[in-house]
Amino acid sequence: MDYGFIGPHSGPMETFETLVRAEFAPKNTYLNTASTGLMPARTVEAVRSALESAAAGQPTDMFADVEAARASFARLTGVPVRRVAAGASVAVYTGLIAASLPPGAEVLTAEADFSSVVTPFHLRRDLTVRTVPLERIAESVRPGTALVAVSAAQSADGRIADLPAIRAAARAHGARTYVDASQAAGWLPVDADAYDFVASVAFKWLVCPRGVAFLVVPEDLGGLTPVFAGWVAGEEPWDSCYGPVAELAHSARRFDESPALFSYTGARHSLALLEELGAERVLAHDLALADRFRAGLNGLGHEPVPAPGSAIVSVPGLGARQPDLSRAGVEVSDRAGNLRAAFHLYNTTADVDRLLDVLSG
Repeated sequence: MDYGFIGPHSGPMETFETLVRAEFAPKNTYLNTASTGLMPARTVEAVRSALESAAAGQPTDMFADVEAARASFARLTGVPVRRVAAGASVAVYTGLIAASLPPGAEVLTAEADFSSVVTPFHLRRDLTVRTVPLERIAESVRPGTALVAVSAAQSADGRIADLPAIRAAARAHGARTYVDASQAAGWLPVDADAYDFVASVAFKWLVCPRGVAFLVVPEDLGGLTPVFAGWVAGEEPWDSCYGPVAELAHSARRFDESPALFSYTGARHSLALLEELGAERVLAHDLALADRFRAGLNGLGHEPVPAPGSAIVSVPGLGARQPDLSRAGVEVSDRAGNLRAAFHLYNTTADVDRLLDVLSG
């Protein structure tokens, strides 16, 4: 693949390009990270080695991998590791937060947000769930709003929530904030310390295997009851295997799900790579490619969904082209009739131009 990286090819950019070249070698034009990210070579090798060791009856200490991944995610999102829970699903963590709300509490959500962010609130029939357009979230927080739940970047079209305005409005009215960073963490720097709860899967922009997700909670643990607590939620897990857990972990680990160990073995290496690359360099690279695609679309007479500053570009009316694009070796998504292209660290200017070339037909 011709790695036409955006930016000056000296100093830090050389390191960025060298690291990416060593870890990724896609055989096609892969622009579908918003669905599933590509895993780096170091991650694939770590999982393969762990599987082989387990098959030989000599499993490695994969619980150490869970802790390494937890610590890496904490650094990437700017919070102490004690505030990070490790699990597998955003929906589970949304359900945990929903279960903590008192009857009658009002939850404010965005129209057509991802199902995992909103469904558990609707399933609690004694909650009031109010839904407004994404652009009106901040102005719609009102006295009596208990929680604002929103994705940092919308899965369907890449629109970015005005999180600072939402945070300010929530604080002004005494509401808590819950941010799903699944379509942001890995390309858009996430300051998890600015919000009460932040959840994210890791198999998209964090380029981890499936089965890894994280939840950031406040220092006071957010008043959450660990309703799905098992032995891993104990302060001393190996002493908590039988009978009710006598002492829950004093940290967010009390909200851990029993981990998918092989996935976490890979995750620690994926997250370490992102730390090596640096969030700001990934952001600059991804946005430059997305902007190149937007400019090319204008030249073809297509208008994408307005989503300035997003690495996700969604084009109305072109979703039906997805099968043809796939046959041409270009992987994108069809979302609600829109063509969704997602640009990440392993993509190049050649990938953008290839997509535009196939679309021009």
